[in-house]
Amino acid sequence: MTGKPPALPPSPWRPRHLLLAPHRLGFFLGCALLVAASLWWAWLQLGRAGLVPATAPAVAPVTLHSALMVFGFLPLFFVGFLFTAAPRWLYVRPLPARALVAPALIQAVGWLLWLLGGHWDLGAAVAGLLLGTGGLAWSAAKFWTLVRASTEEDRLHPKLVGCALLVGIACQFALAAALLLGAPGLQRALVQCGLWAFVVVVFVTVAHRMLPFFTSDAVPLVQAWGPFWMLWLMLGAAVFQAVAVWTDVLGASHPAWLLLRGALEVVAGAALVAVAVAWSRVQSLKVRLMRMLHLGFAWLGVALLLAGGAHLGQGWTGQPVLPLAPLHALAMGSLGSLLLAMVTRVSAGHSGRPQAADNLTWALFWMLQAATVLRIAASLPLTTGQALLAASATLWASVVLAWALRLGDWYGRTRPDGRPG
Repeated sequence: MTGKPPALPPSPWRPRHLLLAPHRLGFFLGCALLVAASLWWAWLQLGRAGLVPATAPAVAPVTLHSALMVFGFLPLFFVGFLFTAAPRWLYVRPLPARALVAPALIQAVGWLLWLLGGHWDLGAAVAGLLLGTGGLAWSAAKFWTLVRASTEEDRLHPKLVGCALLVGIACQFALAAALLLGAPGLQRALVQCGLWAFVVVVFVTVAHRMLPFFTSDAVPLVQAWGPFWMLWLMLGAAVFQAVAVWTDVLGASHPAWLLLRGALEVVAGAALVAVAVAWSRVQSLKVRLMRMLHLGFAWLGVALLLAGGAHLGQGWTGQPVLPLAPLHALAMGSLGSLLLAMVTRVSAGHSGRPQAADNLTWALFWMLQAATVLRIAASLPLTTGQALLAASATLWASVVLAWALRLGDWYGRTRPDGRPG
């Protein structure tokens, strides 16, 4: 008789099991840092709402928060994914998880020091930032070693990811200098530049490689222009946004530029939404994980549409219009949804579990969508803005805590099917 072998009883949770595969180590540390960042931010917002004791960090809370959400936990998820998937893309021998322990731990410890040190001393926070950046640079060097060792002809996606890693490292080192110089405008620009030119580039490159939205012949736009036009559109939009960040630093806020920028963002956002709609028409999207990935991609188009509308409005009226709504549509709606879906999919597949979103994952996903909507609503000029912000931060923290506890339990146990990994 043939068939699927019976599941083994759950093994004890052991830290050494985190070293059975790169994704276990990277994802576990990423989850831990994500939970710490989210609980801290929720507490801060509840304090501002008068519901818990308020705190007064030494570093501006918005800088602590934004740098941690862009440069802190996400690169650890990148490490876990890239050293799992990239060797297959490149047809090279994968690195064992033990080879990643030192750089990954340095990243995690550095960013915890950033968060804790930011509450009492700028120097300690900068030291943590530099430590975390050094850990990422070490991981990036190992990744580029795999890329250079490959003889595979098609190395486009790994090379794009490798370049994005270098941009992220440069932005983090520059952020440390901007903090020591006391330049808040430069700090904000470096974080936003890193968001687009580092984080978004990695996400869209991996998505183009892994997801069928961009290469299926069933989608009319792919049939018309080929599978790579979407990659260039998404990368072009990300690079444009990263460059446009510096126009704000230079004070280039002429109405004509704002109108042009807004129009380009609307065109790019409309194209991405059109692809999302086209895909939904040719596939039923009955699989929950596919719907989660689809909606996360759709949020990217919505974020660009909101950014375009905001810049068109600013160019027309001369006043900023909802500057934080596009940012959180991107960070929470798009990247948050894609992170939850893709990490769940990889974790389930590499732990011998069904690659499907069960009821708990599905519920957490929709709670994340609610947190995103609340955060966007908090950007509106309402008297309830702080209450909405506190509700959004609390809901987000609850989602990531439940999600991280579940996946963290998987990472510390052997596979129930008895296979290695």
